[in-house]
Amino acid sequence: MFDFLKKKLKEVAEKITGKQKEIEEEKEKIVKEPEIVVKEKIEEKIPEIKEEVKEIKKDKSLFSKLKEKIVKKVLEKKLTREDLEPILENFEVELLEADVAFEVSEKIKNDLIKELEGKEIRKGSEKEVVVEAIRKSLSGILDLPKINLEEEIKKKKPYLMVFFGFNGSGKTTTIAKVANFLTKKGFTCVLAAGDTFRAASIEQIEEHAKKIGVPVIKQKYGADPAAVIFDARKYAEAKKIDVVLADTAGRSYTNENLMEELKKIVRVNKPDLKVLVIDSLTGNDAINQAKFFNEIGVDAVIFTKLDVNEKGGAILSVSYLLKKPILFICDGQKYEDIKYFDKEEFLNNLLSF
Repeated sequence: MFDFLKKKLKEVAEKITGKQKEIEEEKEKIVKEPEIVVKEKIEEKIPEIKEEVKEIKKDKSLFSKLKEKIVKKVLEKKLTREDLEPILENFEVELLEADVAFEVSEKIKNDLIKELEGKEIRKGSEKEVVVEAIRKSLSGILDLPKINLEEEIKKKKPYLMVFFGFNGSGKTTTIAKVANFLTKKGFTCVLAAGDTFRAASIEQIEEHAKKIGVPVIKQKYGADPAAVIFDARKYAEAKKIDVVLADTAGRSYTNENLMEELKKIVRVNKPDLKVLVIDSLTGNDAINQAKFFNEIGVDAVIFTKLDVNEKGGAILSVSYLLKKPILFICDGQKYEDIKYFDKEEFLNNLLSF
């Protein structure tokens, strides 16, 4: 999982660590070199005291005192912006290849410069310091509000969750996974077949409902989805069911009528949680999808297909844009292949090199 992005993070960490070690080796070399060589280094590295060095060549008795002064100054050399920028410029391009949006890659680059420029790094801890700087930047991007879904469900019954997303995002299967997850937590659920547009969509959600053992409320194809979800909510109230999970038709940028339909669903049913399902393999288009659906309002996000995702950048990009909770991640085909998103686990996975 995320092997491509992990590889790129590892490479930039190694490059910055290597640059810091070069600086340390240069310091040690200067300290150990004979006086005549040190004088040359002083002229090369400390232009502002060249005149003093020329005087020292005439009077060697003064050299030992100035050597201590200059070596001390040389030993203070740390990573500079000039050291970091060539490494990080290339890293930005590699982040784009890992599906990280431009504005996010720019932020990561600037974060690393701010964190590492002029930083005092103890010898032997170079890699640790660099990796921690990367972690700090990524952690800031993923510093999102949290939703305690189980506690929210207990506060209001029935609790209505409406799911939306682009065609092929795995939305209907994800609804079944969430329903299965919640039933195992002791909640009762009903599914609403709100996708009355796509061929075989009602049969698909019925099949899922049968397998996980929950009821499904449906109408005919072409029916008003807002009415289907309204009926499901009334059914849940009558049967004292805890959660309604409502499917909707997959959208695309050209489906203006379907977007208006989704707005109506939200207006009529006032869902407690509007969940955007994103295929993590979508790449850089994920951020466009997030912007598109955020016109209606997104309360939480679920990412699917993480088990076959080598890049992982979409999670960073969407999180940075929406600043909404990542509710679940799905990492397999089985109903059990779903879990709450854990920021620290995600970062540990990315930075395990």
